[in-house]
Amino acid sequence: MEIKERIKQKADELYRRYGVKAVTMDEIAGQLGVSKKTIYQSFSDKNELVDAVIDDMLKFNRECCQSYRRNSENAIHEVFLAMEMLQVMFNNMNSSILFDIERNHPDTFKKFKEFKYKFLYETIRENIERGIKEKLYRPEINVDVVIKVRLEAIMLPFNDEIFPKSKFSLVALQRELIELFLFGIASLKGYEVILKYQKKFRFAG
Repeated sequence: MEIKERIKQKADELYRRYGVKAVTMDEIAGQLGVSKKTIYQSFSDKNELVDAVIDDMLKFNRECCQSYRRNSENAIHEVFLAMEMLQVMFNNMNSSILFDIERNHPDTFKKFKEFKYKFLYETIRENIERGIKEKLYRPEINVDVVIKVRLEAIMLPFNDEIFPKSKFSLVALQRELIELFLFGIASLKGYEVILKYQKKFRFAG
């Protein structure tokens, strides 16, 4: 593996564990057993490194969402597959990571917002339209309102004032919010399908 990829991989690991603000370039170099000069030969500063890590994270999420859409049995199964990915992604993740980026790396946070309000918006819209066609979601729901509520709910578990990390699991919160979303838009047929997948997907945390 090239040194640039090793640096991104180690930075991603440390950012998830401790938050972005708490991790210095010195710490990344020390964990890799290289000099800080080696880090700066690949990334001019911390902003560039954070941006590269988040770019990779968003690319991975896009690919996962597209895969779940292709390989799912129905709209609700697609959501449960995404929930399974979040279980792995958010396990032991520091809840401050997004707020660290918002406060200290605004250009990178703009990329996250674009991903959220463009790609995720369309992904949720397509899932809802699919679910309505499959008679799993109620046809009378206001799709635009439902999407916007779901998008804003994504950020809630990261808010330490509302959900202190000492009391709440990031993974469990995301799962709870997704299931509330599903039950809120499900038809009677969809309700039964959700219960089926709840038994099939036994999430920890």
